[in-house]
Amino acid sequence: MPRIHSGPLRRALVVEHPDMVLDELLRAQGIEVDRRMEVPEEDQLIDWLREGRHELLFKRSRVPVTRAMLEACPDLLAVQLCCIGDDSVDKRACADHGVLVFNDPISNGRSVVELVVSHLIALSRRLYETNDHTKKGGFDKSSTERYEVQGRVLGVLGLGNIGRQVAKVGDALGMKILFHDSREVAREVGREMGWEQAPTVDALFRASDYLTVHVSAADGDGRSNRAMLTREHFDMLGADRSGDSPRIFLNLARGFLYDPNDLLASIEAGIVRRAAVDVYPDEPRGKESWKNPYAGQPRVVTTPHMGAATLDAQPRIARRVAQTVRAFAAQGALRDCVFRPRLSLGLGEVPPGSTVLAVVHSTRRGSRKALQDAIFEAGASNLSSVHQDFEDHGMAYDLCATDRPLDARQLQRIIDHAAELTGELGAIRSIRQLSLA
Repeated sequence: MPRIHSGPLRRALVVEHPDMVLDELLRAQGIEVDRRMEVPEEDQLIDWLREGRHELLFKRSRVPVTRAMLEACPDLLAVQLCCIGDDSVDKRACADHGVLVFNDPISNGRSVVELVVSHLIALSRRLYETNDHTKKGGFDKSSTERYEVQGRVLGVLGLGNIGRQVAKVGDALGMKILFHDSREVAREVGREMGWEQAPTVDALFRASDYLTVHVSAADGDGRSNRAMLTREHFDMLGADRSGDSPRIFLNLARGFLYDPNDLLASIEAGIVRRAAVDVYPDEPRGKESWKNPYAGQPRVVTTPHMGAATLDAQPRIARRVAQTVRAFAAQGALRDCVFRPRLSLGLGEVPPGSTVLAVVHSTRRGSRKALQDAIFEAGASNLSSVHQDFEDHGMAYDLCATDRPLDARQLQRIIDHAAELTGELGAIRSIRQLSLA
């Protein structure tokens, strides 16, 4: 059955501790906030959502959104990620159930960039291990494996928002920037900045003194980046550089891009000299015990997925996601939708007193016609409309402003007619109807 909702969205569940300013901003919009301090397992999350009949879920990167959870929680209409990564969400299941998913691709960028640069300098000068050695009574001030970054090649794998910022800082530090990205737009940006493009990932590793990773969960064509790097890639780092290349690797992007054992093997073989890692294939939930895959290897500096964990970034994230949800909850508008990054979709100016229909449906021919026919048959006028297909996820989104609301029978007509025209029983996934003041 499709999800049907009338009026603005009013009930939100907040988990995984996004900044408290989020609650204030949501309440100012008339949204009831149910904040839970425990990081839930799936069954617990389902219970909370069902008991509270929450229409909105706010979370960070740990708690998974699964098909089973969506099937059990028919009131849920949107998941707002208070982070960049959407790996924790079954996006196809959300699309199948008419649940929109949003993230924040911007607000934590500066914090991640500063942590990358901190590691870049600290590893170059062996600060972490020197600190430990000095505290134990040592006094090693030799220049062995200590480097300046100026004049070195910084390889950037993934030239998105964070990758570009890292490259700019490296450029300002006097480094030569080499990048690789599968997306043409990103490649154009890199070339316009005067940076050199590596044709392949292999070439990027071979020609870099430092390699920092900033890729998403999937590439520009929607293919997963899981296991995109291998032992062979690590063994190539700095292969075309001089013998005194720092050969430093940094991953503050995704934990599943490679097997930690491959990185460890390359370090133990003396090829990658040092590394900094902030993300892992398996990360603990809440206060669970955890086994660090790099424990015992002093040449790998590890941090607990804290790239965005600053007192500056978290309030920024809260403000941005609150604005994203404000537009979606009150008007059906989309921004930062993970189904189509960088998409902005809204009706613009419509007459006061209009009714907005927001419909998530199949991309099969006939789904959209069913919506338009139902509006016509109801005797309503379509004042303004926008449409967007999300082909990779098998869904589409329509926003229509009409001069009158549709009653329950007329809304049901959209569902039934779409099933007739498409031959797909679940062609309509969700319908929201709300009045504009």
